[in-house]
Amino acid sequence: MRTERLTGTALLDALDDLAALRIEVFRVFPYLYDGDLDYERRYLETYRQSDDAILVAAFDGARLVGASTGTPMVQHAEDFAVALSHQPVPLDRIFYCAESVLLPEYRGQGVGHAFFDAREAHARALGLTHSAFCGVVRPADHPLRPVGYAPLDAFWRKRGYAPVPGAVASYRWKDIDQPGETDHPLQFWMRAL
Repeated sequence: MRTERLTGTALLDALDDLAALRIEVFRVFPYLYDGDLDYERRYLETYRQSDDAILVAAFDGARLVGASTGTPMVQHAEDFAVALSHQPVPLDRIFYCAESVLLPEYRGQGVGHAFFDAREAHARALGLTHSAFCGVVRPADHPLRPVGYAPLDAFWRKRGYAPVPGAVASYRWKDIDQPGETDHPLQFWMRAL
């Protein structure tokens, strides 16, 4: 398995594979995303329009098995930027680490660290001072929560991230057990670079 930093045309060429991977990985708890390619293409349009976007791709041979993306916060969805607008760090100093998706059989091999390392290095190269991401918030008693589920909070804290008080975004998608799209709260985490 290898990781590569993709930008420009290489990033654009990988977006359909990223869409398929997002649909597969985000289908399980906690996202429970019942995705389709049309929704994905709309969501991933940000990366088509940003010269500063990065996609860190994990390959097993030629197969994309994991991916992590990011852009400067000011270039990403306004829904997310609004949640951070009351923070002391200006939005134009924040890099938004978007999704990190990795097939289960490839987890526990350091790819998550490689994803963060590459995105944080990219953010520093752009002159940004902070890195942020958000994760969906699900109730502890959610009926689809698997027994023994462990959130990634400990991993994120090891990377130096902490929840940003009051920075909760809302984003819509269709859950696998719902008839249509619903709003989902997403808690922001941030660190200085």
